Amino acid sequence: MKDEGKKQIWKDYQKDIADDHYYYVRSCIRQSFFPASEEFFLRLLKDDLGKDVFDDPNHTTCTGIGYHSDIVSFETIMTVVARHFSMMKESGYKNIIISCVTSFGIYTEIIETWKHFPEVLAKTRENLFKATGREFDIPENMAHASDIIYKFKDEIAQKAKYRLVNPITGKPLNIVEHIGCHYSKMFPKYGVGGAEFPEVLAGMIDAWGGKVIDYPERRHCCGFGFRQYLVQANRGYSIANSKKKFDSMEPYKPDLILANCPGCTMFMDKWQYTISEMEGKTYGENQQGIPVLTYEELAGLVMGYNPWDLGLQYHQIQSEPLLHKLGIEFSIEDKYKTRDGRQMPIPECPANINY
Repeated sequence: MKDEGKKQIWKDYQKDIADDHYYYVRSCIRQSFFPASEEFFLRLLKDDLGKDVFDDPNHTTCTGIGYHSDIVSFETIMTVVARHFSMMKESGYKNIIISCVTSFGIYTEIIETWKHFPEVLAKTRENLFKATGREFDIPENMAHASDIIYKFKDEIAQKAKYRLVNPITGKPLNIVEHIGCHYSKMFPKYGVGGAEFPEVLAGMIDAWGGKVIDYPERRHCCGFGFRQYLVQANRGYSIANSKKKFDSMEPYKPDLILANCPGCTMFMDKWQYTISEMEGKTYGENQQGIPVLTYEELAGLVMGYNPWDLGLQYHQIQSEPLLHKLGIEFSIEDKYKTRDGRQMPIPECPANINY
């Protein structure tokens, strides 16, 4: 194929990402498990990149978990999201950033529905006005938070204090990236690279000096699946999916797993502990597990932020081996201290994961 043809094909997999003036929509899951990731994201955009971003304290959950669990109806969730759009309008913004991959998938599903069924859009406008007296505009530009980091990955690389390279060996770190299904598989055109060639995380890894590892189950679901986990009797399906991924990536000896979905990050982190308790099986070098990071946490590390300010101590698989490989200095004494210096309880070490 001629180079011009290849360029045109790749062009079809790109998306327009706004440069500035963002209305930020938080994630209930990310706030629960990785709150420092969102705080760093806002700090990065405002302080390091000089962007205008509004974090609305009146924003609420999108009710996505309830929707995917058949508890919240589609008509209801459309009205909830319409309220978010009305708050964006009232705040004077037209570009929206979505922190959660589940929310991102829901927003795209709703916008696509409105696009093809204008009568549904009209009904949603009516429902919102009856319930709240509000009116809304559809965003001019919608991006997931990982899209924003991807857009500014080269600028971050220029400001970076560390690269994803072992300073002792001079070799790039082996990194597995995992894309949330609701980012790239539901409506591929809304994600960078689509469903077949998602580039949003791989692009960050390349820009910051790491090596992207391909492996057989690279695009396999993490195992969350909502009904697979929320119904207790189904959780064996959830952990089996994660184990399939771990077994597939293990021969390639990844130094870390990078994910753009808070649910994927949480499950691939915590299921490693669960598998170690169930089977005595531990992934990673020296039975230490494979650290699972959010893209915000990884950006923060290369920018030189304190790993404990980024919240790495709250992961199940601990990050010290990764920090040593990156040559990042840190204080182990400060790991479980609050910002005002108070000592928090130190968690017990798991039986089968080596710390």
